[in-house]
Amino acid sequence: MMRYFKTWRERRILTRFPVSEPDWQRALAGCAPARRLNASDQAHLRVLVTLFLHEKAIEPVHSLTLSRTDRTLLATHACVPILKLGMRWYRDWHSVIVYPDLFVPPRQHVDHAGVVHQNRQALAGEAWDRGPVILSWQETLSAGQRPGHNVVIHEMAHKLDMLNGEANGYPPLHPGMRQAAWSHAFTGAWQHLQSAWRAGRELPIDAYGLQNPAEFFAVTSETFFEQPSILRLHLPELYLQLARFYRQQPLAEPG
Repeated sequence: MMRYFKTWRERRILTRFPVSEPDWQRALAGCAPARRLNASDQAHLRVLVTLFLHEKAIEPVHSLTLSRTDRTLLATHACVPILKLGMRWYRDWHSVIVYPDLFVPPRQHVDHAGVVHQNRQALAGEAWDRGPVILSWQETLSAGQRPGHNVVIHEMAHKLDMLNGEANGYPPLHPGMRQAAWSHAFTGAWQHLQSAWRAGRELPIDAYGLQNPAEFFAVTSETFFEQPSILRLHLPELYLQLARFYRQQPLAEPG
């Protein structure tokens, strides 16, 4: 009965609030991972985008205005990671706050001497546990312009990571996925890239991912969708674990 109700509800949303063809084509033009999908997957992604726009409030701040076309583009980026997972993976949160550019959230910490310090670090995105996703619109528009970068996918990966608690690079794995295999792949890749970074060698991912396991999962997720062949070539074991988690068909073996 609940499954029927959900299907009826979703069909009603899709009928009453469809994404227009011009908005959809502009979204595909601005989102390379979506543009590379086959026609069937693009059609399914469009359904998820429609549901996302209905279920999540997109709230621009600081005099920023977002058109329906803009919102469709943002939602398209956001739904790429859940193409094969479904909207239930974005449960328990309800809004996306969008700043015009980099933003500086109020932060403070107390050191060992009891002195309070203010942190004024500018951010491109942030995800709160059971709270909103916060994004820079300028960074959203820049998705893919720097190799492997996509701030929306990055923050959505954090949301997926948080589904079983604090973000730690260990999202809920599907039945049939082995915890040991996941840990082995990510730990091995982490150690390999740390060594390469200390030696001054070029990395296949943004070095920001080496800060901690949560950022490592988010950054490798960005690369998985934006530059899958790069990740497949340089970190094949990690790539296959991400393909299993996101339920994506892996790229063929090179050669």
